[in-house]
Amino acid sequence: MDFSSNNPTQNPLFQKVEQVRRRQGKIRDTHITLAHGSGGKAMRDLIDDIFVSNFDNPILSQLEDQASFNLASLMQQGDRLAFTTDSYVVDPLFFPGSDIGELAVNGTINDLAVSGAKPLYLTCSVILEEGLPVETLRRVATSMKIAANQAGVQIVTGDTKVVHRGAADKLFINTAGIGIIPAGVNISAHNIKPGDVVIINGELGNHGTAILIARGELALETDIKSDCQPLHSLVETILKVCPNIHAMRDATRGGLATVLNEFALSSRVGIRIDENSLPVREEVKGVCEILGLDPLYLANEGKLVAVVPGEDAESVLAAMKSHPAGKDACIIGEVIASPPGIVVLKTVFNAERIVDMLVGEQLPRIC
Repeated sequence: MDFSSNNPTQNPLFQKVEQVRRRQGKIRDTHITLAHGSGGKAMRDLIDDIFVSNFDNPILSQLEDQASFNLASLMQQGDRLAFTTDSYVVDPLFFPGSDIGELAVNGTINDLAVSGAKPLYLTCSVILEEGLPVETLRRVATSMKIAANQAGVQIVTGDTKVVHRGAADKLFINTAGIGIIPAGVNISAHNIKPGDVVIINGELGNHGTAILIARGELALETDIKSDCQPLHSLVETILKVCPNIHAMRDATRGGLATVLNEFALSSRVGIRIDENSLPVREEVKGVCEILGLDPLYLANEGKLVAVVPGEDAESVLAAMKSHPAGKDACIIGEVIASPPGIVVLKTVFNAERIVDMLVGEQLPRIC
């Protein structure tokens, strides 16, 4: 191998040594300081030690101000690009079953997945409060790495900012993601029509309940954990048996009720759901009764709502149940012509009530 070059930065040996030298820049501070956002050596050491070492991949290793992709290779996987972004401000940072890092990765993956897209690349931008323990940031970054690796996506670029103590609450994360939608897949709320069936892939309200209990606001002991999980593999399984899924959305903030109202308003149809069919744990029901909450509005981080043609409902349900993320899937309702734009709940007493869009905020800082 010829290591000679008029430009030493183009020398392969120089590049290898430079990569190693960067990775050796260990951060010595135990807490985040303003210097870690200054653009100097302290920030470089933080980025190398916490982020580059965890997220390492061929695109990120270029360490440019942007990530670049080969369009030809992307187009071989589909005919449209899906692009999304989200911010995460959950409190506390760590909670039963997950943490803000895993949540940021899986949440962005799921926003792509419910369009039918295969998630490929994510960004990671963090806003750090002065005084945050470095070990906390390292733990979050490691969690993001594990979640991304398990989902088969790459974190390819990002940004770091530090604000004065008290100007933020510990750590905020923004992630953006891109994925490729296969040809022929057209998932949209505007496709919904009377006769369609509504299916959900499992229990409602576990994430919101887990966060509430983790805050120590209730003297309750329970084994409820967040349902945080990636859903793209489940979506792939669904599309194999029903490529013409009409609509799909993940039920995060605002819960199931908000998603169904958005569906009904977009397609000007009615949706009727059956309270007896809703999968809600008794512990979640108990917390809701104590606090006057409704599980229909509690946040989820691993639940999708699918609206499928009536004739495909059973095959989709069987496919979902065959997947770990959909083993508790069930049919919860149907699409009706009237009243348009309205969601109706058939109660356990065989009466009906309207399920409105969430007004206000049941639980702030939930994701």
